Amino acid sequence: MKIEQYLSGPLQVNCYLVYDDTKKAFIVDPGGFNQALANSVEEKGLEVEYIILTHGHGDHIGGVPRLQKLYPNVKVLVSEKEKNFLGDVRQNFTMETLGAALAITPDVCVTDGDTLTVGTMELKFLETPGHTKGGMCIYNAENHVLFSGDTLFRASIGRTDFPGGSFKEIEESIHTKLFVLPDETVVLPGHMGQTTIRFEKEMNPFV
Repeated sequence: MKIEQYLSGPLQVNCYLVYDDTKKAFIVDPGGFNQALANSVEEKGLEVEYIILTHGHGDHIGGVPRLQKLYPNVKVLVSEKEKNFLGDVRQNFTMETLGAALAITPDVCVTDGDTLTVGTMELKFLETPGHTKGGMCIYNAENHVLFSGDTLFRASIGRTDFPGGSFKEIEESIHTKLFVLPDETVVLPGHMGQTTIRFEKEMNPFV
């Protein structure tokens, strides 16, 4: 598994391009279109199979339409519980973050514990409500990597004061879904720098 990180969109969300030796790839949370990411895909000859959204807020989804045009066979994947939120411009804050209303209809919906194989990479989806009702994280056990979206940050957590947010839920999500992962798991969040499960268990003041 090879991972490239790009800042994307007006709020500079961490967008990840992930691929393996088979040249199969997926993109996590494209907050906006990033030409450097597209250049990397072309230079490496990658086949982008999925755009995976950890949740439906506008700052994480702004790049989806252009990527869909660039990669016509790509499938947009989201949690089943986030499907309606993703398509509701009154809740997904696309007007506020992108300056235009954007409703997205996913191609694939997953539920807690579902798995997906991209190339040789097996991904497990973990429902982690609290930032939004249908927020989720993406875990790859082989490489001990977790894409945490806006659930868990370095020494912080996602906001819970937006519609559908709940501090009680995000706290429970982190303790029951994330802190049970191996301590060496590298956490790649939607904002700020990477961390580890060990560091967050010991140092995160919010949970």
